[in-house]
Amino acid sequence: MNDSSAAPVASDAEAIKGRHFRYFDFVMAAFVTILLLSNVLGAGKVAVVHIPGIGPWPFGAGILFFPVGYVIGDIMTEVYGYGRARRCIWAGTAALLFMVVMSLVVVALPPDKNWTGQAAYEQVFGQVPRIVVASITAFWAGEFVNSYVLAKMKLWTGGKHLWTRTIGSTVAGQGVDSLIFYPLAFLGAEGWTSNLVFKVLVTQWVLKVSWEVILTPATYVVVNFLKKREGIDVFDEGTDFTPFRTRV
Repeated sequence: MNDSSAAPVASDAEAIKGRHFRYFDFVMAAFVTILLLSNVLGAGKVAVVHIPGIGPWPFGAGILFFPVGYVIGDIMTEVYGYGRARRCIWAGTAALLFMVVMSLVVVALPPDKNWTGQAAYEQVFGQVPRIVVASITAFWAGEFVNSYVLAKMKLWTGGKHLWTRTIGSTVAGQGVDSLIFYPLAFLGAEGWTSNLVFKVLVTQWVLKVSWEVILTPATYVVVNFLKKREGIDVFDEGTDFTPFRTRV
């Protein structure tokens, strides 16, 4: 068992293959949970906030929690390395795919004549295939870019200036996520002009990156806690950065 009072030891990712960590499973569970809940509870609702001097400003409710998944992705890569973050991204992708299949099956089941919730159920859990494909594709690509950029920046900075790589990786990852999702989901759809798609894309990207900046102090606290408790500080020297594998 690691001494929780000891300073974390800089380790090459290859040197910790197969090693068990006390908190990794909890971090992975938090990542997948936030991913699923933000897609189920937040994706379909348009909320509004009243901004002084501007008035009501609508926004997608999912933006409040979905970026937290990127923060956890940053924490995983920073503490445990790209390989374990890659494994979590694939777990999240598989969970999303299962959620889609499950929602399609459950919504399609014929309701009992005495159950009156079918219309509401379809509105909440009904999946538009185009948006589903866009969402999963954007998540997968964006998370891998986020993790790759953070791991590379950690090598370039020698592990210093954590804020530069958490924010920098989010700028890249959320940029890719937004560039894939909004055009793929809405470009050419009824009521969505090219100009509107671009405006929403940029607005959501700026807001998500801003969330990362706001949560930077919390990221520092969690990263420092995990590094100290796990006793490691992983650097991805010699790591195979292909996304197409799940082995650590």
